[in-house]
Amino acid sequence: MTIEVVRDPGSAAPIGPYSQGIKAGGFVFVAGEKGIDPATGKIVEGGIEAETRQTFENIRGILAAAGATMDHVVSTTVHMVNLADFARMNEVYGTFFTANPPGRTTVGVVALPAGAAVEITATAYVGG
Repeated sequence: MTIEVVRDPGSAAPIGPYSQGIKAGGFVFVAGEKGIDPATGKIVEGGIEAETRQTFENIRGILAAAGATMDHVVSTTVHMVNLADFARMNEVYGTFFTANPPGRTTVGVVALPAGAAVEITATAYVGG
């Protein structure tokens, strides 16, 4: 099995020793992305909606670099600092998966790197 590191210079750079994504065995595994603006390296302003939107824009770019789209996503995990923001995050989430949404797990956490309110991982199937 070939393992390929996926990089998208148009998405936020990793803030630690990890890859934006890994392509292996017909899947693309996107690392936990946050609402970091690639131009500034900072969390976008505007609350949970803006962070969720930017998070998915970063995920979309990484998937594209791997030859995938949001339609290929089969699973996501959402980490949230404040689960009271769930409905607002979910509203934005739904705009990225309008048909056949992937499986999802959402968990509350005490804190996230970079002061983020939300972090999302995604797994996409692109075939073997």
